[in-house]
Amino acid sequence: MIFEHKARVDIGKVNGNSFITNKGMLSLLENVACMHSDEAGYGIREIPITHLSWVQLNWRVKILRRLVYGEEVTIKTWARDATKITTLRDFEVIDKDGKTVCIATTKWTLTNIDTKGITKITEDMISKYNPDTKIIMPDFEFKKLKEPENFTNEYVYTTQRRDIDVNKHVHNLNYLDFAYEALPEEIYEETLSNDFNNIEIMYKNAVRFGDTSKCLYSFSDGIHTVVIKNANNNTLNAIVKLW
Repeated sequence: MIFEHKARVDIGKVNGNSFITNKGMLSLLENVACMHSDEAGYGIREIPITHLSWVQLNWRVKILRRLVYGEEVTIKTWARDATKITTLRDFEVIDKDGKTVCIATTKWTLTNIDTKGITKITEDMISKYNPDTKIIMPDFEFKKLKEPENFTNEYVYTTQRRDIDVNKHVHNLNYLDFAYEALPEEIYEETLSNDFNNIEIMYKNAVRFGDTSKCLYSFSDGIHTVVIKNANNNTLNAIVKLW
C-alpha cells in the first residue's frame, strides 16, 4: 500500500534564498514515514507498548527539482518486502503539476528498546504495512560505503542536548548538519545557491550525548564525502556522500 500525505514547504525547511534545503527535504520524507508507521501500529507512540523501535541504516536521495518556500507537495511512501532483520522503504515527492521532484529509498532495521539489540521483523508485523512491489530506484542497491584514504578538512563537534532524539542518540538528520559543517568554506557557500541533488548516507554506530565527533572531509571523482568518527576511540559513526 502506498501511503500519501500533503505537505507544504515551511520556513524551517528553506535557506536564505527560499529553496528547500537537503535536510528540509529529508525531514519531509521522515515525517511521512513516521505517519505510515503510526497507522500500521508501530510508530513512536507505540514504543512503550511494543518495546520496538525502527532504526534507519541508509538513505539514498535524488532531488530532481528544488522546491521553494510555500510549495505544496504530495509525498508518497511505501514499505517493501523485509528480510528477517532489514526492510526497505521508498519515497516519491510530487508537485501540484503532477511532476516528480524527488525520489528516495531507505533501509531500516528493528531494535528492542529493552535489550538494545536487533530483533526479528516478523511476517505479521510487515504485513501491517501492506508492502508494495514498486521500486523507486530499480538500478540502485545499498552497498557498504568505504572510507576515503585521504582527507583535506576536519570539523570537531561535541554532541549537545538539542541533537538527541527519541532513541536517545543523535537524530538521523543531524548527521547531515555535521557533514555540511565539515565542508570547505567555498564549497559550503556554493550550496546556498546550488545545493547537492544527490545524497547517500550510511549509519554505522550511534553518536550519543556528550560524544565528540571528528568529521573528516574528502573530495574525489565529483563526490564530496564526510566520514564521521568518534574522536576518542575512532569508531565509525556514519559516512555521508554528496554530489
